[in-house]
Amino acid sequence: MLIVSPVGFIGLDDNFIEMLFIDVSQHGQGLGRLLINHTLNIKGRHLKVDVNEQNAGATRFYEKMGFVHIGRSELDGSGNPFPLLHLEINADQAAR
Repeated sequence: MLIVSPVGFIGLDDNFIEMLFIDVSQHGQGLGRLLINHTLNIKGRHLKVDVNEQNAGATRFYEKMGFVHIGRSELDGSGNPFPLLHLEINADQAAR
């Protein structure tokens, strides 16, 4: 019997990426890129995401995908002192 377990997922609110998680054992396999490209194909427009400023790995990933910085906030969405970077991408900018 074949047992399949999820290794990642993306959660959206319209064109805003609320969450993107890939199991650490699967990092570097292209799954995040696949999810972003699939989302761009479905949405047919631009995407936005907020990244914790201290999460250098996530920031590098989104930059490699073609996301650009559009702003920064000192506080997160709940008002906590966790600086966020605001990024966005248009479908024609994506690194496929």
